[in-house]
Amino acid sequence: MDRDVYVRMAALEQAHWWFQGRRVIIARVIERLVRPGAEAKLLEAGCGSGGNLAMLKELGHVEAFEFDEEARRLAAERTGQRIPHGALPDVVPFDEKRFDLIGMFDVLEHIEADQAALAALRERLAHDGALLVTVPAFPRLWSRHDETHHHFRRYTRQSLTAVAKAAGYRCETAFYFNTFLFPLAIATRAAKAITGSDTPDDALPAGWLNTVLRRIFAAERHFVGRVRFPFGLSLCAVLRPMEDA
Repeated sequence: MDRDVYVRMAALEQAHWWFQGRRVIIARVIERLVRPGAEAKLLEAGCGSGGNLAMLKELGHVEAFEFDEEARRLAAERTGQRIPHGALPDVVPFDEKRFDLIGMFDVLEHIEADQAALAALRERLAHDGALLVTVPAFPRLWSRHDETHHHFRRYTRQSLTAVAKAAGYRCETAFYFNTFLFPLAIATRAAKAITGSDTPDDALPAGWLNTVLRRIFAAERHFVGRVRFPFGLSLCAVLRPMEDA
């Protein structure tokens, strides 16, 4: 990502509605669909500046790695733990460990060799472990936001399932989320295109609006594992290694 994007994300991820809402939904997915167990070993692949690690620590013992040096420094300051360098698919630390759950939260779209990256993480999973992935959804929604964040692609349920299968996984479940705010996002992007606005999509809104958006987004946690929405701005998948891979 551009350097200013890293800096902005580090400053916003504790307060911005999108980061807050996504953490709530990820936690519910782990608790309801993955169920890794009280003593689970968790790994976040590409932890950024560490905004998810406190949430993950409530669910088990957590390790993490990150590519960007400044993000690693910020994550280490926040958590007090060592955050080693990692660069998927070629450099994956913790080769002596196997994890019950690996989280990859809006990381895969940044990696050109996505199949190879997934395959590399499979080597770090316990036999009955799970890889939990979130990615931006639908190529037709490609925007300036994707360009400034150095995305290679957006995914559909079919395309993510296909690349996961090629990397040696079976898809236990895959579903769209950030659905309730989908119409607002489409309208906002259309307005920006018409007016030529370059305001970042992840700019922090006014306090009251930030609270409203967080509550709307986080409300989707109640539907995890119960209702599968046909569309959304994001896509989540629970992947398990195939026994014969």
